[in-house]
Amino acid sequence: MSDFFEIFNPGLRHTREQLDTEKMLIVEAEKGGSGPEPLDLDSGSVVLRMPARVYPEPMQSPQAPEPDEKDWTFVLERPCPECGYLAGNVDTRDLSALVLAATAPWAAVLARPEVADRPAPAVWSPLEYGCHVRDVLRVFTGRIELIRAQDNPPFPNWDQDAAAIADRYWEQHPTTVSTEIADAAQANAAAWATVTEDEWPRPGTRSNGSLFTLDTLGRYLLHDLRHHLHDVGVQ
Repeated sequence: MSDFFEIFNPGLRHTREQLDTEKMLIVEAEKGGSGPEPLDLDSGSVVLRMPARVYPEPMQSPQAPEPDEKDWTFVLERPCPECGYLAGNVDTRDLSALVLAATAPWAAVLARPEVADRPAPAVWSPLEYGCHVRDVLRVFTGRIELIRAQDNPPFPNWDQDAAAIADRYWEQHPTTVSTEIADAAQANAAAWATVTEDEWPRPGTRSNGSLFTLDTLGRYLLHDLRHHLHDVGVQ
């Protein structure tokens, strides 16, 4: 817009100046969204603030997955057809390191932008699987301690599907869950590290009647951890 036309129409000059000013405005949301503020180019520095990460809105009433009624103890005898785990290849004396290795990838999984998204309405999201892995570690640490303290103790029943609903896995914060997995893995690894040679055959019985020893319990746990990495796309 030329100065010539502004001589005869002063309002045009005001409009141009206002447009030029708005090119140098910023909005500081942390001040309550009060509107644009002038960008101070004379201060010698400009600070750009990235918006805070926004996680997806939690599901209000997620569809419950179909109950898993398969007896997964078959993985102690033959390879898992889904993840390829072979229990016979595991040296249970290495369980401490193996548990830590099988849980380390969860930090990256839980940092995914779509971590709370379900791949299908009745399939857990990576966030929900992460919560499950954390709780599996805690439950199995308790079972290790129980077997070592008692002769063939019965394991308290733990319904994983009921736990997911009761604790509202889909609403938990990924960063918190990541930290909790790391802590639970450390505790579980420490429990395996103190098992003595004569304790590996000690038995314990699950509520459905399945008999485990510390040796087979460790192999079974490791399958669970590796299988859930497979579930969330970690190879």
